[in-house]
Amino acid sequence: MSDERLPRIAFIGFGEAAEAFAKGWGRDLSAGLHAYDEKCDDAQARALPAGRAEATGVTLAADRAGALRDAGAVFCLVTADRAVLAAEQAAPHLAPGALWLDGNSCSPGAKRRAAGIVETAGGRYVDVAIMAPVYPRLHRTPLLIAGPHAGQALAMLEALGMTAQVSGAEVGQASAIKMIRSVMIKGMEALTAECLLAARRAGIEDRVLGSLQASNPDIDWPRQAAYNLERMMVHGRRRAAEMREVAATLSELGLPNGLANATADWQQRIGDLGLPAGTDSYPERADAILGRFAGQDRDQDSSAAVRQS
Repeated sequence: MSDERLPRIAFIGFGEAAEAFAKGWGRDLSAGLHAYDEKCDDAQARALPAGRAEATGVTLAADRAGALRDAGAVFCLVTADRAVLAAEQAAPHLAPGALWLDGNSCSPGAKRRAAGIVETAGGRYVDVAIMAPVYPRLHRTPLLIAGPHAGQALAMLEALGMTAQVSGAEVGQASAIKMIRSVMIKGMEALTAECLLAARRAGIEDRVLGSLQASNPDIDWPRQAAYNLERMMVHGRRRAAEMREVAATLSELGLPNGLANATADWQQRIGDLGLPAGTDSYPERADAILGRFAGQDRDQDSSAAVRQS
């Protein structure tokens, strides 16, 4: 894809989402893109963004200034807990009028704070919510966008072949939809873990699954369980950060957020195990998680025994 009308594009954060967008656009466009990822500041961590850049043809810059120089549009795709900091760190290097497309999974309040930083620096902030996994749809993954500059952003995104819809003229109107939706989506993942890991450890999973199937026959429960566990195993840490932003969203609305916080805890626990997804099998994934939990229990018992001796 090549379009001379497009501005120079940069990425702040070059993780899975940025790589997927660049792959979808193709090397004709990606070869002219620049990115900065703070992992590049660490010799060992650099390998991951460097591999992604090599696979897409994107140029990794040595610093934020190099990535943002003359960029008319910037996709900010970092972790949810670093979105406001990313805006602060990039603001001094933004070109006047640059579109700052904040695709991070943050609360509306965090998005508004980031917007204030970008707008004060002379940029144009756009609230972006990525509404589905970026694979397999890549750059065509559905997006919601919001804010006073959403119209200009929509024209650019459409020129890039992306799928976007304006959800409002105020910053936060896109992120609110994603945050509140995640109460259900990520919450169901956590419920799957708590229910079916307990059922397997207790030796009654067949009866529990049978009861769930009878109550909700439209769901293939073993298949859904395998998928939900895979999401947590592979993306649990990132989902935990998002769920902490969901909890903040609920607080901003004056509502209790106990379920969101509990979901963040489950996502973090399973993500921290660092397990590969393995085969598409609920029993195998459940056993891998339970086995690691059992190992942690033994380690804690051993540590306690050492302290007492």
